[in-house]
Amino acid sequence: MAKRKPALIAAAVGGSFVALAVAIIVSAGAQVITFTVAKLMLVALVGLYFGFGFLIGVYQLLRKLEDRRL
Repeated sequence: MAKRKPALIAAAVGGSFVALAVAIIVSAGAQVITFTVAKLMLVALVGLYFGFGFLIGVYQLLRKLEDRRL
């Protein structure tokens, strides 16, 4: 199970990203939101995923460095 855990997390993150992106695109297609707002929302979604991914990566790196120090 330990080897499959990162793959399951990656699949869950990828699935949630795709689901939110599809929801934004469908909303734009149904003219619930404008095309410009949809583009802005997609850019913000990508930024959130990259930003939080970066923060999680830094956190894990710091944890490894701290464990190595002790």
